[in-house]
Amino acid sequence: MRMQSKILIVEDDREIHELLMTCLHKENYQTVSAYDGEAALHQLKQSDFELIILDLMIPKIEGYEVLRRIREKHNIPVLILSAKGEEVDKMIGLGLGADDYVTKPFGLGELTARVRAMLRRYLYLNHNTFTDTSAIVRHGDIAMNYQTYEVEVGASKVTLTAKEFDILKLLLSHPSRVFTKSQIYQAIWKEDYLTDENTVTVHIRRLRIKIELDPSQPKYIQTVWGIGYKLGEV
Repeated sequence: MRMQSKILIVEDDREIHELLMTCLHKENYQTVSAYDGEAALHQLKQSDFELIILDLMIPKIEGYEVLRRIREKHNIPVLILSAKGEEVDKMIGLGLGADDYVTKPFGLGELTARVRAMLRRYLYLNHNTFTDTSAIVRHGDIAMNYQTYEVEVGASKVTLTAKEFDILKLLLSHPSRVFTKSQIYQAIWKEDYLTDENTVTVHIRRLRIKIELDPSQPKYIQTVWGIGYKLGEV
């Protein structure tokens, strides 16, 4: 039986909230409920969670602010819920540090698949202590361990979200290749690429902030104008 990971559900729509609870309980996850931003932050002070499902449009303290405060103190994976067609909401959420999103109305199969993937990486990262040097890839000052999900730039450890890690790994694994946004999206999100270019752009921007000395003049993740991105030569 799967270990009973604890998930905080932050959703003010009672019907959707109950649906999420039922779905996650069937997967043997433990859930804690919050119906507004104030209650969500209170629950975070009272208990530890392995994942947070956060609706952006919640009362009292809006979802964006809740997400910002979460990222000030925690590296818990956050899955945001956004309304269909609200592209700006998704981009702001990802820019503030959300790990992934699902769009309402969502399929329960899609939701549980994303939850499983996010928990798998988070639990692996937090409970694995071994270091296999053969799994370490270096590029300039970057050292990336594919097994422990640890990343160092120079002497400093860098904390990446799951998607940021996967994008950097993709580029490091193909040092001479130029990737289009479409190719990155399909490789990382495992979905057909439609018009969601901003998702990749937001993650690249966040990744540059974390690994580049000067994000405005990136050394490691370079833009190939009109095409996409490539790993910079060092």
